[in-house]
Amino acid sequence: MATFLTPQQLADRTAAAVAAAVAAGRALGLTVTEPRVLHDLFSVVVHLAPAPVVARLPTVLPHPEDLAAVGRRQRDELDVARWLADQGVPVIPPSPLVPPEPVRRDGFSLTFWSYLPEDRDREPDYVANAESVADLHAALRGYPGRLAFLSAADPDSLDESLAELDRHPTLIDAADLDRARREWRALAPPARSRTAFEARFPGVALQPLHGDSPPANIFHGVDGDRYADFELVTLGPVEWDLAGLGPEHAAAYDRGARRTGGRPLDPEVLRFVNALGTLRVIATLTLVPRLPPLLEYLTPAIDHWRTTPFAGGLTL
Repeated sequence: MATFLTPQQLADRTAAAVAAAVAAGRALGLTVTEPRVLHDLFSVVVHLAPAPVVARLPTVLPHPEDLAAVGRRQRDELDVARWLADQGVPVIPPSPLVPPEPVRRDGFSLTFWSYLPEDRDREPDYVANAESVADLHAALRGYPGRLAFLSAADPDSLDESLAELDRHPTLIDAADLDRARREWRALAPPARSRTAFEARFPGVALQPLHGDSPPANIFHGVDGDRYADFELVTLGPVEWDLAGLGPEHAAAYDRGARRTGGRPLDPEVLRFVNALGTLRVIATLTLVPRLPPLLEYLTPAIDHWRTTPFAGGLTL
């Protein structure tokens, strides 16, 4: 049976993350007297006020203790964000006040970003955001660094999570878990292997991607919109960045692709990434004991999955 963290334990984890961020910032020469938590879900995000710097510390991960693996992802994120900023792409850039590299402190691996004031009166327009993702993809096509194929899907942790869910019967019933495992067996080959993907979806180009639903990760700053949170940056088909969104968002992206000279979304690939993305949602159930409020975010997607065809109707 799962043991869920209590509200006090969650608060203690947040406090420890803030303390680590403050200590790391001060060690790098920043003046920090009024730290303020901006966000606290999978990561704790702290404005190290009055310094114009934000620290982000991942706290809810499949293997948070593997700081080397966390750091590798963070280096990719910092490299991509810095490169995009150098190209004039509107992103939240790494802070220029500290070295652009992950820092380990008190059991956390953290990164530092420029603080930008948010336009809190503006509501997100996810359809417009989906269209603008085509602009981001156009810029990312020129990124010269090496990225792993569909690392954002994290096949190894998906294997582990589906096995671990046997021990969490309160989070998923046996019939749902059996279906998820059968779907994963069908989807795994093109998710794990670029060669298998290209054989199944011939002619579908791959490129650097944001990796984590960029329409939901556009920061509305007082000085304009900026792409943010490249923690899952990866190589893959552009469809991955539109997974889980509806036809209206796909149509908006296609409008942007026509405008920027990109390719429209491929319906078969979109079915594949939608099905794979849903399995990632199910795998995320294993994190609920460490973050109980997460369950309310995951439940609607899993309820919808039960109404859909096996593996999204994709023939594999």
